[in-house]
Amino acid sequence: MDTLPAQNPKPHHNFTVDSINLLASTPPKHVSGPLSAVFGSASGFPELQFFLEPDGQHSINFDLRTTQLFRLGELQSLCVSEGSETVKEKTYSKGITIQFKEEEESSSFHGAFEQWKSNVTIQGSTLPNGTISSSKSKFDDKIESSSAKMYFHYYGQLLHQQNMLQDYVRTGSYYAAVMENQADFAGRVVVDVGAGSGILSLFAAQAGAKHVYAVEASEMADYAQKLIAGNPILGQRITVIKGKVEDVELPEKADILISEPMGTLLVNERMLESYVIARDRFLVPNGKMFPTVGRIHMAPFSDEYLYVEVANKALFWQQQNYYGVDLTALHGTAFQGYFSQPVVDAFDPRLLVAPAVSHVINFTTIKEEDLYEIDVPLKFSASVGTRVHGLACWFDVLFNGSTVQRWLTTAPGAPTTHWYQLRCVLSQPIYVMPGQEITGRLHMIAHSAQSYTINLTMSAKMWGPGAEQGGILQTSSCRLDLKEPYYRMSQPQAYSVAQDQQPNQLLQSQDLQLPSLDDDGSDFIQPPSNDSTVHIH
Repeated sequence: MDTLPAQNPKPHHNFTVDSINLLASTPPKHVSGPLSAVFGSASGFPELQFFLEPDGQHSINFDLRTTQLFRLGELQSLCVSEGSETVKEKTYSKGITIQFKEEEESSSFHGAFEQWKSNVTIQGSTLPNGTISSSKSKFDDKIESSSAKMYFHYYGQLLHQQNMLQDYVRTGSYYAAVMENQADFAGRVVVDVGAGSGILSLFAAQAGAKHVYAVEASEMADYAQKLIAGNPILGQRITVIKGKVEDVELPEKADILISEPMGTLLVNERMLESYVIARDRFLVPNGKMFPTVGRIHMAPFSDEYLYVEVANKALFWQQQNYYGVDLTALHGTAFQGYFSQPVVDAFDPRLLVAPAVSHVINFTTIKEEDLYEIDVPLKFSASVGTRVHGLACWFDVLFNGSTVQRWLTTAPGAPTTHWYQLRCVLSQPIYVMPGQEITGRLHMIAHSAQSYTINLTMSAKMWGPGAEQGGILQTSSCRLDLKEPYYRMSQPQAYSVAQDQQPNQLLQSQDLQLPSLDDDGSDFIQPPSNDSTVHIH
């Protein structure tokens, strides 16, 4: 793999100290000098080494990214490095006191330390932890540490990466989008945001990328490094950087970003925000993003089987003599609790009772803050008379390549992906007649556990003669936590086609024209058919 180019001249890096005391020893161990203290980056990150013997065989090393230096006097300083704890290992803080012979040497040493901390030249073939910004991470400011720890632990495991790689709709769509648009990658600098196993970086290299920076914050970065090293012809143009996109610094701007930032309902896990931050930090003006656009599709559904299944979970709490205990006091709370879980499964599209509406997110223009709260008005016209049990949701994303525009969809009836679809089930269904208007609101608010609180309201308006003068007939609402879904992986029930409704008739949003990504909404986009193209302005 390539080495990163030097960014700035190095400060003076070789010093002589009179002696040091190792504070980790009990009692502290005194090492007399003169001793060499050397700043460098041969390990791929900035470090300070104190050589305890003239032959250089024994040394104490400090990672400057986590090291602080304090003056204890004119000729004495304290050097302390923070410990860390990862899934793989635990390291403890360490410290030494440094004794100088002359004040000038002490001042020069402190000056060099500050320069190496603020102006680092990274050398070598990889960046094990990237170059980390000194300021507190924006990610850490908005995400609670326990959630982040579990998140990075999950994606640091090969079995979960394999699950995603074996989603052939997902992986195959990415491969096709890249290889069909080699003109967008050939000779270009690419940043893979949240690289995971590094598979998308390897795709970009196959398409002729000049260089790919694979940024991955979890322990999976180590496995990605190994996988890329196992493909040396491609790997020589890929640099793995271990760190968050909010924190790392890159030596050059990217011509194109590639990422798989989609979660359940598109926005779960809040990685879209990291994708947007990477755009603002690394992408050249008018650079490309793969994917380019995301759409959340929503439609009311009727599913008596699912409603009864969810409601019956609370029957346990209706027992009046459970080992002599009356449980019924908690039945109402348990009933509402089960309806606060979004249902994730693959369902029959014939369960939809109205054409879908869509909410478009343009990754190239949206602001990160706009993803903190998503508010979607709902308005449908019922195609059949039935009980509406809630709102069904799915998403698709567009790779707006220069040559081919390719969609990756998670729609019901399409080949199933590991995202499946999502349904918000109302604890109180509403009744509708054919042609009756259904209105409502889907309001999603991001929270610090890397997900969203969903507030759903659905109402049926009066229908028939005089409906224009009438108001709301029925209203039902629920609050759900996208972080805590009910994964319902049983096979869908066999449903008869309702009245004259044809299969897939209500998936018309796949063929509807949607408001453009322009501010004035004057143009439209639609997914490509075999002979159509998509233009995004």
